[in-house]
Amino acid sequence: MTEQIDVLIVGGGQAGLAASYRLAQAGVSHPVVDASAKVGDSWRHRYHSLTLFTPRRLSSLPGLPLYGDPEAYAGRLEFADYLQSYAETNRLPLMSGTRVVRLECDNAGAFVAELGNGATVRSQAVLVCTGGFQQAIIPEVASRFGSNVAQLTVSTYRSPQSIGTGPVLVVGDGASGRDIAVELAATHDVLLATGKPRRLFPQRVLGISTWMLMDRVGLLSVSSRSPIGRIMMATDPFPDRGRSLAALRGQGVNIRSRLVDASDRTAIFADGSRADVASVIWAVGYRNDDSWIEVPAGKPGLQFLGRPWQRNRASALILGADRDSKVVVKNLLQHLDQP
Repeated sequence: MTEQIDVLIVGGGQAGLAASYRLAQAGVSHPVVDASAKVGDSWRHRYHSLTLFTPRRLSSLPGLPLYGDPEAYAGRLEFADYLQSYAETNRLPLMSGTRVVRLECDNAGAFVAELGNGATVRSQAVLVCTGGFQQAIIPEVASRFGSNVAQLTVSTYRSPQSIGTGPVLVVGDGASGRDIAVELAATHDVLLATGKPRRLFPQRVLGISTWMLMDRVGLLSVSSRSPIGRIMMATDPFPDRGRSLAALRGQGVNIRSRLVDASDRTAIFADGSRADVASVIWAVGYRNDDSWIEVPAGKPGLQFLGRPWQRNRASALILGADRDSKVVVKNLLQHLDQP
């Protein structure tokens, strides 16, 4: 069975829902295919202490505010429920529990998506909204730890209760790595292997959210090609919510240099120091999985939304899903008007 529609949206997270809202307003037929069983599950299944990167004031999708203290940060379950409510309130055309396994073009130039349930969808355009956190990166050094060392990623870690006894090594000192290290320090001996130099900015300046100030002066709108954008990409600054290295040390986290090697239970660091560990949590980033896309690069009608630095600093934030969806949907509507 092949269904014919205008636009196929792949991914039902915040980016896919924002785009669906705008396409629905334009009267464009567009199923939203999402592999999760329930809207918001990508947030529900992440580590339990996770909160949004930006305050509620900057974390709403078009047409429905995220209620609560506008200067505070929503937790993962709150935001997951918000996404579910958003989809239900706007009656968005979700196909949950369905995965696109292959996307290609037919001889007429239309997009043909093969779904995991055996059905196919033929469309004039495709919007990929699978996000920027698809496959957690596990470095090659992981293979040199022994089989008696438990290894997890930010995607598979849930809470301290999911970690066995013994020292825990968190590799990667980005926002998630630091969050997890602090959380584990209450119950375990924790080592944090750092990486490139990080810059943290204060949560508030003169009582005003730093995110709001950054937005007002245009820092969230800079592109990766601009001088400021290149600096921001290199330093990857994030808010200091008690997450400086000094604050982490004060909470019992053992700060180490970059992890360079391993042997059985021994972690070896760039400064030559070593430590025995029982568990390792990899927090070194993510990579995209576009292996299912068998369409030539630059194919008209194929658009992406919600990827880091796709248009600017905000692109992978909730704020970016709202703003970037305006531009992407406008491009899609222009494509649909083409003969």
